[in-house]
Amino acid sequence: MNMQVLALAFLAFTAIGGLAWVFIYPSLSGEKKAESRRAMIARPEPAMRQAADKTQRSRREQVEGSLKELEARRQKEKRVPLSIRLTQAGLAWTPQKFWIASGVCAAVFFVAAFTVGGGMLGGVGMAFAGGFGLPRWMLGYLKKRREKAFLKALPDAVDVIVRGIKAGLPLFESIKVVAADAPEPLKGEFLAIIETQTIGMPLGDACARLFERMPLPEANFFGIVIAIQQKSGGNLSEALGNLSKVLRDRKKMSEKIQAMSMEAKASAGIIGSLPPIVMLLVWISTPEYISLLWTTPTGQFMLVACIGWMTCGVLVMKKMINFDF
Repeated sequence: MNMQVLALAFLAFTAIGGLAWVFIYPSLSGEKKAESRRAMIARPEPAMRQAADKTQRSRREQVEGSLKELEARRQKEKRVPLSIRLTQAGLAWTPQKFWIASGVCAAVFFVAAFTVGGGMLGGVGMAFAGGFGLPRWMLGYLKKRREKAFLKALPDAVDVIVRGIKAGLPLFESIKVVAADAPEPLKGEFLAIIETQTIGMPLGDACARLFERMPLPEANFFGIVIAIQQKSGGNLSEALGNLSKVLRDRKKMSEKIQAMSMEAKASAGIIGSLPPIVMLLVWISTPEYISLLWTTPTGQFMLVACIGWMTCGVLVMKKMINFDF
């Protein structure tokens, strides 16, 4: 009988110990806390974090879409019309006025060449150079001079916009401040942005059109930053501050490249100017010796061929000493 009681007691204590091992021991040993920690790490991310990631992905997709749209627009505009080229050069001319000026220039060059005894072939060559070469060269020169003045004033203008935004002014009012105080041609370009936005175009699109009138990477950067901020939001003052730093770094790099390539440009200028200078000196000393080049058909042919080869050489040297970055 005592053995049966002892056996029942042993079984009861064993059952109680098993239950305690199953239900009480994990809490005392810390296994339950460890399992809860593992469950917290393994469970899905909170809804707020998922929403933030989704918003960030959506903003990134909007930025990519804006960049693709601007790039597609630039590829469609590979051939620039003459009216836009005149605007880029800062001229208020119409295309008809430009063609009339080119025709007058060609006629003046033809009469001058024919008068000095250049003959019909020499007159036609000089008329072509005066009617097509000189006006386009002047157009390119005025365009580059205007672009340099624009690049010189753009970083300071962006800094003014950044300070205005940090002070609480809207972007449009900050652009008005720049348009009121900036030098030309920056003043005119920002006034065009204000006028375009006033007639109903969104400010982002108006800033993006700046690249059409001023075809520079820096102007494209400014338009892209404003357009993306108008579509996607974000800290505009920080974005424009980074843009100002990029513009100043690009300016420093351009000046460094210009200084490093100055020796090559000087050598190319000396080599390119030697033939005309020697020709002029020979004509001053013995004009009857060199006048055969424009008084005889063979000399005229040789002169035209030499001008063509010299033009090819100058273009090759220009391609070698100009650096894009």
